Amino acid sequence: MDGQTSFSLGPSSLTDALYESVRKRIVNGEIAPGEKLTEIRIAGEYSVARPTAKACLERLTALGLLRRTAHKTAVVPKLDEDDIRDLYFSRETVERAAVAALARTATVPQPAARAQAAMKAAAGDMAFASQVEADIAFHSALVAAVGSRRLSRMHEVILGEVHLTMGQFQAHRTTHPMNVVHEHDDILKAIGDGDPERAQQRLAHHLDQAQGRLLGQLRRERSGEATA
Repeated sequence: MDGQTSFSLGPSSLTDALYESVRKRIVNGEIAPGEKLTEIRIAGEYSVARPTAKACLERLTALGLLRRTAHKTAVVPKLDEDDIRDLYFSRETVERAAVAALARTATVPQPAARAQAAMKAAAGDMAFASQVEADIAFHSALVAAVGSRRLSRMHEVILGEVHLTMGQFQAHRTTHPMNVVHEHDDILKAIGDGDPERAQQRLAHHLDQAQGRLLGQLRRERSGEATA
């Protein structure tokens, strides 16, 4: 289409590649909160069939990265303070259960260790997008290692919105990236030491810090809007 940006997709499954590309654009803020995404738009931008575009939008909606309006249009949501508090309450409930289970057998999942290594590298390079991806991979690996399909499904939905907040508020930028790395190290050490209580405490501290950064950034944005 004339004047329209075209996006190419990787060699993986077309639906998966489309989902991943649109997800990254939402998370990175390229597709802004409040912006509408339609089947026609996605089909045109990526040169895919509308059923493929529809499947992508449905998947993004199921994971909380899009919401349907009263007219059923998919829109990138803007989370408020109540949303963030509820999100982190749910997240902590699931992840505390996961780290406690892992610590009882002193099991440090290798995928979590690899994600942590990637996060350290990204933090050293000050690569924000890579840091966010590694952070999500770290927490996903902890829950996946428990081996509970139901717990993992709940966590997948929660992390969709967590990822959304990272892109919208970019709260990682409000602290030195190595601070988050050190918090992850503390969680892994407690798990490896076989200490469920300390693992839960380190995780709760880590999530409390993350929630605080998000709420602080949200309040700064509100203050800026009020004085504009």
